[in-house]
Amino acid sequence: MTDESKEMDLDELRQKIDAIDQKLLVLINDRASYALQVAEAKTAASDGAAPVFYRPDREARVLRNLISQNSGPMNTENIALIFRQIMSACLALEEPMRVAYLGPEGTFTQQATLKHFGKAVLGQPMVTVDDIFREVASENAHYGVVPVENSSEGVISHTLDNFLSSSLRICGEAELRVHHHLMALPVAGGRVEKIYSHQQTLGQCRHWLDSHYPNVPRIAASSNAQAAMMAKEDGKTAAIAGEIAAQIYELDILARNIEDQVDNTTRFIIVGREDVAASGCDKTSIMVSMENKPGALFKVLEPFHRSGVSLTSIETRPSNAGRWSYVFFIDFEGHASDQNIQDVLKVVDRDALEVKLLGSYPRALRV
Repeated sequence: MTDESKEMDLDELRQKIDAIDQKLLVLINDRASYALQVAEAKTAASDGAAPVFYRPDREARVLRNLISQNSGPMNTENIALIFRQIMSACLALEEPMRVAYLGPEGTFTQQATLKHFGKAVLGQPMVTVDDIFREVASENAHYGVVPVENSSEGVISHTLDNFLSSSLRICGEAELRVHHHLMALPVAGGRVEKIYSHQQTLGQCRHWLDSHYPNVPRIAASSNAQAAMMAKEDGKTAAIAGEIAAQIYELDILARNIEDQVDNTTRFIIVGREDVAASGCDKTSIMVSMENKPGALFKVLEPFHRSGVSLTSIETRPSNAGRWSYVFFIDFEGHASDQNIQDVLKVVDRDALEVKLLGSYPRALRV
């Protein structure tokens, strides 16, 4: 084949790609127009009340269905990413979504927010987890995203403690593979005298730090992004954060992927004010208060075992009720509307002082 014929074949392939792009453009705008019609229909049916435009259950079903039908060559992670952005942009036409997250800009919580909601949301960085709960409860934000558990460091207890007094619901979850990098200003070089990061992150990188910077003080910051901000202001300070923070705060990455566990993953929950309908692949979270006496935990767990309901997490936290009083936070597979789940909760409720449903929601897509 001559160079001229090869160039003709390449031109033909590019023309086919251009033609597909034109079709995609028309189809995406068709989808957007239907999204606007959905918004009009929801508004008309709301009888003056504020309509709910975001449906986590439907979005989860759509994404799972698309992933199941994907035959390649594009991988499922990219398919999910593309359609998440399309849905995010269409939802923004119905109503701009305000989502509070643990800031400042550049945190892993912001990354989880964008992964779950797409880039069309209006992100609202907050200083603390408490602030996020208050922002959503006061209706200044539609939803909030907070970290709740890390695969190597365990549960983030302060997030769970907010549910002791909050009426917010868990409306979803997101999982994020977390890679930590040591970063500093270019002038820092090897003269690092302090290392800042979130307390959880310092714990996730403990062995690496012991090996490479054993005598350098490690100082906890409110977030990894705040640590990056501190490193930007001090040429002798380093931070541990994600790559996006290095880009935002113009820091050099001195060492990459310094987390001790290669599969380091953080789970985030989405908090809101509405219950979520069943999506077909769901998880439920409850908070159970029991009397402080022998066999209390067994009475909580036994009905789940007897009914074949799989537990995914159990955590114990001190209660506000008094000294040596505790509550159990339990996650399990299934939706609160499922008959077998209703039966289990009725049995648990008979022996508990209180059973508080924190929410049923679609399980995180693992792509």
